[in-house]
Amino acid sequence: MSPEANHLLAGLGTGLCGGVLSGLFGVGGGVVMVPLLGLVLHLDQHRAQGATLAAMLLPTGLPAVLQYRSRGIHTSLRLVGVLVLAFLFGIYGGARVANLIPSEPLRWGYAAFLVLLALKTFFRRELEPVDRTVEPLDLSTGLWTAGAPIGLLAGVVSGLTGLGGAVVVIPLLASRFRMTQHEAQLTSLAMLLPPIGLPGVYVYAKAQGGLPWGVIAGVALGFAIGALAGARVATRVHGAKLKQSYAVVVLLMALLVVLRGR
Repeated sequence: MSPEANHLLAGLGTGLCGGVLSGLFGVGGGVVMVPLLGLVLHLDQHRAQGATLAAMLLPTGLPAVLQYRSRGIHTSLRLVGVLVLAFLFGIYGGARVANLIPSEPLRWGYAAFLVLLALKTFFRRELEPVDRTVEPLDLSTGLWTAGAPIGLLAGVVSGLTGLGGAVVVIPLLASRFRMTQHEAQLTSLAMLLPPIGLPGVYVYAKAQGGLPWGVIAGVALGFAIGALAGARVATRVHGAKLKQSYAVVVLLMALLVVLRGR
């Protein structure tokens, strides 16, 4: 089998894993894809992060979004629009900073970020369940004053780490707008439908002299398939169990990053 075919298949498997995680937890999948691209294809930290962002340019999360909506879970398109607009500014700045950091420190910083994320997620206090049949999602206050900072911060984190920004968006939406876990996950997935990672991909591709586009094609295809499967499971699982499972997965990915360094 040619190296190009091997890269495509490796990208497909990596994208499938990332897609399942994305559909399950509402994240961009970078938590899994960045470590696996480094471990399986030996991409350095910068190219792994850039490739992950590039794979998310296509609306690969659309099957998962449709699955959430078919289960009666909804979000606000106005809020999604505000989050996306602010995200575009943040990801450009975050990617610029990331490409000024050498690969080894960037990789260790990425692992440390995953550990902190896992601990924060696991110990985050759950809000009381919200009955949307009685209390609709209230966006009368904070649409811009809270939504824009959340989107901006998510963009900066995404540019720095190659993650989709959901690691910031989901907990902040749950606390600020009192969204349920599933509503916050749907909102995060809806943000991925437009090519919001384009400014970051441009910075990474220019700084790294291009990106492995064959691998990226496989990742994008695998992600779309996996996201649908993950979403079908997520809509049937209690939010608290999703949160705990996500924390465990993030810790495992941090361990993979550390082991790769050894």
